[in-house]
Amino acid sequence: MICKGRVVIVTGAGRGLGRAHALEFARQGATVVVNDIGVGLDGSGGSSDPAAEVVAEIRAMGGEAVAAPYDVATSDGAEALVRSALDAFGRLDTLVCNAGFLRDRMLVNLSEEEWDAVTRVHLKGHFLPLKHAGLHWRAEVKAGRPATGRVVMTSSGAGLLGSVGQGNYAAAKAGIVGLALVAAAELGRYGVRVNAIAPAARTRMTEQVFAATMAAPEAGGFDAMVPENVSPLVVWLGSADCDMTGRVFEVEGGRVCVMEGFRHGPATDKGARWDPAELGPVVRELLADAAPPEPVYGA
Repeated sequence: MICKGRVVIVTGAGRGLGRAHALEFARQGATVVVNDIGVGLDGSGGSSDPAAEVVAEIRAMGGEAVAAPYDVATSDGAEALVRSALDAFGRLDTLVCNAGFLRDRMLVNLSEEEWDAVTRVHLKGHFLPLKHAGLHWRAEVKAGRPATGRVVMTSSGAGLLGSVGQGNYAAAKAGIVGLALVAAAELGRYGVRVNAIAPAARTRMTEQVFAATMAAPEAGGFDAMVPENVSPLVVWLGSADCDMTGRVFEVEGGRVCVMEGFRHGPATDKGARWDPAELGPVVRELLADAAPPEPVYGA
């Protein structure tokens, strides 16, 4: 019951990872606001059923939850989402940003509409709920009520290392990491901790990627790719026990890895302006002393 008494918003919680997170938060004592607008894998359509079904599951296990089917990539929707938690339960402790969909294409085939749709739901759909939750926590602190806000943002290995055929998705997920770092720095003064995960699990978004692992494990075996394996870390990061901020974790099955992003490597300083012809040997020498980059997924 590590989250007993906490009120938690999970976006994109109708299916896959978000559903698993919502259910685990409920098992750990949290009251859950289930956000999902029930769109298809490519963002088309919409239905309130997925969110309602997860709410019913939580209530059936004796927990407390409400559905909040708002579009988190709009300011009005994100504000309404935060307001729904406050109106229903009087507080907000944790925000888990998870909503998203895919429109994969190679770059030369990627349309502007496909770029905009994916970056909108992933990147803007993280920024706006974070903004409105941050406004609430800032107001709480200014009113003399200390906040224990926790934010978990969902990036991806595609955002950290790149992924062939997913330029729009990879760019959005990389942006989420940058946003998490800024949010951690800016919201820390209000007691808010912001971290990000790069999960790997078998969901409807990734079932083709993990097709080779679709077979069920032998009786009693461990199925590393089920979404439920990601949720324990998310729940801990969303608990008051989480005391770090601005970090990114890769999580898959029983594996948790702290990701180490951009940091200053080998450098040289001439103390004057370089001539372009000088820089070839200089750059090659610096790269020889630097750690090699990890390969792009699918390359």
